[in-house]
Amino acid sequence: MVVTPTNHVAIKDWAPDDQPREKLINKGCTALSDAELLAILLNNGHKQKSALSLAQEILRLSSNNLGEMSKLNVQQLKKIQGVGVAKATTIVAAMELARRRQAGYMHAKKTIRTGAEAALYFKPLLGDSPYESFHVLYLNHACRVLQHRCISKGGVAGTVIDIGHIFRAAVELNATQLMLCHNHPSGNLRPSTTDIHTTKKLIQAGSLFDIRILDHIIVSEAGYCSMAEEGFII
Repeated sequence: MVVTPTNHVAIKDWAPDDQPREKLINKGCTALSDAELLAILLNNGHKQKSALSLAQEILRLSSNNLGEMSKLNVQQLKKIQGVGVAKATTIVAAMELARRRQAGYMHAKKTIRTGAEAALYFKPLLGDSPYESFHVLYLNHACRVLQHRCISKGGVAGTVIDIGHIFRAAVELNATQLMLCHNHPSGNLRPSTTDIHTTKKLIQAGSLFDIRILDHIIVSEAGYCSMAEEGFII
């Protein structure tokens, strides 16, 4: 007897060709819908709800947009009936791996010379974050990336940085150039008065150590703003 997939039948009872795992093995990842891929991560359903049905419910909550789904945290996912800690953390971890994979393309380059290149690196990591954070790429004279450090994490409205900490690390790493980045959860890419003031202070501090600030970029889901391109860094 061939069982037709429904919301009330366990996936293991479906016809083999309809089961997401078998479908992936036999036809490849591209043959699966977003819901089917998510169902594999969920592993199983809940009571009268299959893993696929649960996956569809999660996607509906995210307006069927993976970008929106990547913003959901563990607590938000757990509000869905049938999603416990294990399922929620699996989804959040998978979304984070996707972000890091995107950022990995740029990190593999080893050199970052411009704000545009820095944006390609940082946007996957920070673009959709609900909290503001400040990051520094430490570079040598050839713009080779020596290290990426998160300097501070804050709330929705801002974060506080320790300028001394930034330059102590630069001296330790023998960095001669810095690429700065922070995100605006609001989506507004325009530099604030505080952003401009902080950048000027960092440029002044850098001059004492003969360390150049290449750029300070602001990222959001909408894109990025280069403070060098805007004329704030000369």
